[in-house]
Amino acid sequence: MMAVTDTNPARAEAVLSRLQLLVTRKLDGLLQGDYLGLLPGPGTEAGESREYRPGDDVRRMDWPVTARTTVPHVRRTVADRELETWLAVDLSASLDFGTGRWLKRELVIAAAAAIAHLTVRGGNRIGAVIGTGPSRDGSGIRPAFGGAGRAAFGGPEVLRLPARPGRKEAQGLLRSIAGTPIRPGRTDLGRLVDALNRPPRRRGMAVVISDFLAPPEQWGRPVRKLRVRHEVLAVEVLDPRELELPDVGVLPVVDPETGELHEVQTADPRLRRRYAEAAAAQRAAIAHELRAAGAAHLRLRTDSDWLLDMVRFVAAQRHARTGGTTR
Repeated sequence: MMAVTDTNPARAEAVLSRLQLLVTRKLDGLLQGDYLGLLPGPGTEAGESREYRPGDDVRRMDWPVTARTTVPHVRRTVADRELETWLAVDLSASLDFGTGRWLKRELVIAAAAAIAHLTVRGGNRIGAVIGTGPSRDGSGIRPAFGGAGRAAFGGPEVLRLPARPGRKEAQGLLRSIAGTPIRPGRTDLGRLVDALNRPPRRRGMAVVISDFLAPPEQWGRPVRKLRVRHEVLAVEVLDPRELELPDVGVLPVVDPETGELHEVQTADPRLRRRYAEAAAAQRAAIAHELRAAGAAHLRLRTDSDWLLDMVRFVAAQRHARTGGTTR
């Protein structure tokens, strides 16, 4: 397991270099061909037409071709050659947990690395806002480069990394994310997402990486607001122990956000069943809220091959966009 939580600069650099190589090897084969990213957005440049399929956006109907052929057609669009991607990275204390091959925090870094790799080509820019738990002094957004201190943002500590083009800048962004310490408490995910709406930016892609354990009513509306202007991808990271408890007798459990210690009797089958049912309902509520917001939803688990899951997600997105055809 690659311990990206190590804040030693030399170690962090070595781990991120290895991670970048891993991402490049597995994803480049999938990405060859059209100029497409993780979420192949519709773009703005007019392309060729194709027959309408159920689910296509009716706003892209090609009426002249439809009139000539008497068959409904939609106009394909070509992705913009210069895009801007922003990451909202949740580093709440609950992310410092994992019982599988990875910690959840490590999956956050891995997902950010993969998205950065898919973004910084052709001069694309990538930036990030990082939530590191509630602020101790009531301050808010903290610029990472320059700036005159902090600006009030109503609670959580938010580190802003400006959007810049180039692989070197993307690597610096990843090093900043990997080196950000996790503090006790939970980031206000709604305010973190809302930081991507302020100030308004040109249309692009917004990626929210979190375990989404905050109540959906806290972050659902900001995600919907973000979706009005941007393509939105929600990357949910989770651990299998958040879905079900093993039968191991008395299990000491520490709440990473409060430090409280609890002892759970996992030998009780009714307790395990209630826990699994509550966890399933919680995940269903998260999926429902993201679907209602119109966000694409990628789930990564600490006990699975996250790169394979990401490759499958990209393939599914492209299959849905092209209707199973290749260009």
